[in-house]
Parts: sequence; C-alpha cells; structure tokens
Amino acid sequence: MKTDIFKPAEIGFLQVKNRIAMAPMTRARNAAGIPDENNAIYYAQRSGAGLIITEGTAISETAKGVLYIPGLYTAAQVEGWKSVTQAVHEKGSTIFSQLWHVGRVSHTSNQPGGIAPVGPSAIQAQNTLAWGYDEHGIEGFVPASKPKALSSGEVKGVVNDFVKAAENAVAAGFDGVEIHGANGYLIEQFLNPFVNNRTDEYGGSIENRSRFLLEIIDAAIAAIGNKKVGIRLTPYGGLGDLPHYDEIEATYKYLAQELKKRNIVYIHLMDQQSKGSHALPDGFTEHFRSWYDGIIILAGSMDREKSEQLINAGIIDIACFGEPFISNPDLVERLQNNWELTKPNRDLHYGLGNHGYTDWETYRQPVTI
Repeated sequence: MKTDIFKPAEIGFLQVKNRIAMAPMTRARNAAGIPDENNAIYYAQRSGAGLIITEGTAISETAKGVLYIPGLYTAAQVEGWKSVTQAVHEKGSTIFSQLWHVGRVSHTSNQPGGIAPVGPSAIQAQNTLAWGYDEHGIEGFVPASKPKALSSGEVKGVVNDFVKAAENAVAAGFDGVEIHGANGYLIEQFLNPFVNNRTDEYGGSIENRSRFLLEIIDAAIAAIGNKKVGIRLTPYGGLGDLPHYDEIEATYKYLAQELKKRNIVYIHLMDQQSKGSHALPDGFTEHFRSWYDGIIILAGSMDREKSEQLINAGIIDIACFGEPFISNPDLVERLQNNWELTKPNRDLHYGLGNHGYTDWETYRQPVTI
C-alpha cells in the first residue's frame, strides 16, 4: 500500500501533518542576531510543511561564520524566537531549531574582538569563504581564517554551549532541536581525520573522532529528552575543505548504530551534490537504513517523484526540500497539485531586508476564458 506523503502521519516521536520538511537555510536577516516579526512571517508562510527546520542558529558568540544570523544564547533571542514558534504552531506545523557552530569555517571579523575561530586542530580551510568584513571593512565573502585548536576543556565548553542553546530552544517554544553535524562545520570537522589531528580522546580512532558529536547528543538528551533531539549529517560531503577518507562508511555506520542506541527523534541526511559537492554514493541510503531503523529525513535535489519512491520503499520517512521553499512559500500545495514552481533568485538569498524573503507570491492558477 502506497503512502500518501501529503497526509498526516505519526512517525516515531513525530506527529506531522505531512511528510514534507523544510530544510534549514541561512537567510541572514537579523542584524542584531535577534529574531523578529519578519522571521515569524517568513516561517508562517511556509508552514504547509509538516516539519520546519530553522536556519542554522548560533549557539554562542563564537559559533558564527556568517553576518546577520540569529542565535539562541541570550534572553532577547529566546524572546524573539517565541513569535516564530507561535506563528508556526498556529498554522499546525512542527518546528525544530537547527543548532550551529561553524568551527574553522569562519573569519576573525565574525568573532568577538576579532579573535581566531576555533577548530579541532589549527588547520586552515583552503578555498573556503565566510561572510564577513575584509581588511577595508567592506562586507562580503572573505577567506576563512586560520583557526585555534580547541583544548580538551574548551571542547567540553562547546558541548555546554550546545546544551544551553537546546534548553533555550525549548524555552522559546520549539518542538525540538537539530544538532548541525554536517556541511563541513565544527562537528563534522572532528569526524574527518584530515582536519582532526588531535592526540587526545577526541582524535585518532573512529570512536574518538565521534566522541564530540556523541557527547553533544548525550548532554542534549539529558537536558531536554531524546524525543526532542535530532541531528543532521552529510556523509561523503566535501564542503568546508573536507577531503574524503578511507573510513567514511565505517564512521557513519558507527554513528548510526550509536545514535540508534540513544533513540533520538531523527537523523537528517543531506546529499551535497545539490550544493556543488559530492553526491551520496549509489546504495548508501539503503545501507544507512539497514544500520538505522529510526526516522530518516533526506534532503538534496528532492522532487515529488523521488520523495514518494524513497518513502514507499521504506528507505526514508520524510522528504526535505530546501531552495524551492524560498521562492515557493506554498511549496507543499504546489507539489500536491503538480503546479509549476517559481524559480529562485540567488541574488536575494542573503542580506537584510524583506525583498526576496517574505514577498514571494503563492501560486495563481491561470484564468481560463
């Protein structure tokens, strides 16, 4: 029997009005880092999705690699997010906050007092850009700065920052949090042996390189419960100057098995081919399903046909759409009715102001005479 992906579903801990999720997408609309009424409008407009995952949200002042992003580490930010979660809940959708630390993929202008960004090791990301200020104070893309290696104690401090942000997310009315373990950011930097050359308990073996991720998950579960903790992963990704390594499949099999033990709410996989990086190898999602029997969300060049095929095959549970949601606030309705999609304008993806943010129109059916 085929699954109707547009009908309400109870999947594991999630109760959603359909099996379509909105992916996290940086929009850089908050000059002071505090969500406001425009964010509430933006997310409410896209609440046709059964699950909304917010843009990457900074867990601390030092977690940022992009100007104008919101955070979840101050009381004002918590208050700002309350209007967003309320607006989405009034539309009957579920909303998770994606908690973000970019690690070495940052620039000194993104950091308090112009300090160096941090990473698992003091290895600079090559051919990688942050959004900050150049030496003349002009805003734009700037090369990632050389990072400072976190001490073992500082690693524990970052774990605590994730936990505090998770607690703040719940206080702000979010249904849960998604730990950002993908796209070349700090957690994935720890997983990669070409970037992580540590000799302490966070480096060397697969188990040690995975320790930081699992400590964050365990601490978040202890703080807000496993029903509210998910994670995003990008196996075989290459963003942020992360080379492929021989133990990729073994690493993600280990993580799948460990996360299964913890019974978290979901694992969100992303195929980075849509971002101009490496595609997931053929058969990988099937392998991952054999390792993990919880909720699997998949993002990356999804369409209705692919979504229905993978969900009906039992390989994934929820299909996640990113960029199409930017220019199609009514994306779910368009997919359901096979209506034409409005093409996005990437020149409007980032930056302050509401043009290209909340002013995209819903579908208008042609008038027949």
